[in-house]
Amino acid sequence: MGRRPEHSFYPGSGYCGRRCHHPHVHCLVSGGGISEDASSWHPTRRKFLVPIKALARLVRGKFRALLRRKWPDLVIPDAVWRTRWILHVTAWGTGEQAVLHYLARYVFRTALTNARIVGLDTQSVSFRYKERKSGRQRTCRLSGDEFMRRFLQHVLPRGFHRVRYFGLWHPAQRHNAARVRQMLQLQAPPKIVPQPEPGLPSVEQPGAEPPQPIEPRICPHCHQGRLVVVRTVLQDTPRQAMAP
Repeated sequence: MGRRPEHSFYPGSGYCGRRCHHPHVHCLVSGGGISEDASSWHPTRRKFLVPIKALARLVRGKFRALLRRKWPDLVIPDAVWRTRWILHVTAWGTGEQAVLHYLARYVFRTALTNARIVGLDTQSVSFRYKERKSGRQRTCRLSGDEFMRRFLQHVLPRGFHRVRYFGLWHPAQRHNAARVRQMLQLQAPPKIVPQPEPGLPSVEQPGAEPPQPIEPRICPHCHQGRLVVVRTVLQDTPRQAMAP
């Protein structure tokens, strides 16, 4: 929810008023949900998750109720709750690669990469940034104190977690998450291996692996379910630590 964290480094931002701080949250939400009995998967529409305006009001109300419950003596101007909260919802692709591509920008670095710093001396720091409207690369120069002030706004206080898991992806729901992965694999269209045209000899490259059989394959144990190959483990090689 909100803009990307790097924006507080842009020229003209982070000086005064309500733009001094830009608290926001990034959420990755599955494009669907599991039924109450965990027996079926209900996908969302292709380009629609939830009504954005209604969700923005709901998030604002939930946040206000939480503050009242946790800090009843905290005084916040009423204008904060009348201001429209910014909410942006967009699709980021399908599969684990899309998730990693999105999270890598925020989880594995803080605010500014070293490659964007183009100048450094005893008084100032110069760095590149991308102008949102024009899409062009610009250069900004800040004093050392101002650069550190903006950078430290992106450093989490001690005890805060950068990433949290909720709902289906909470550690307590791993069994349901595994069921969802199986459902999505079963719903995926089968991969058809193209067959050579009649009369044309097949040419095999030296050392090439034999062609895989055409899916779907039947499970050799129950002889009913569809067999989906997740990964192949070679017994001749040392055991490697694999991600779940």
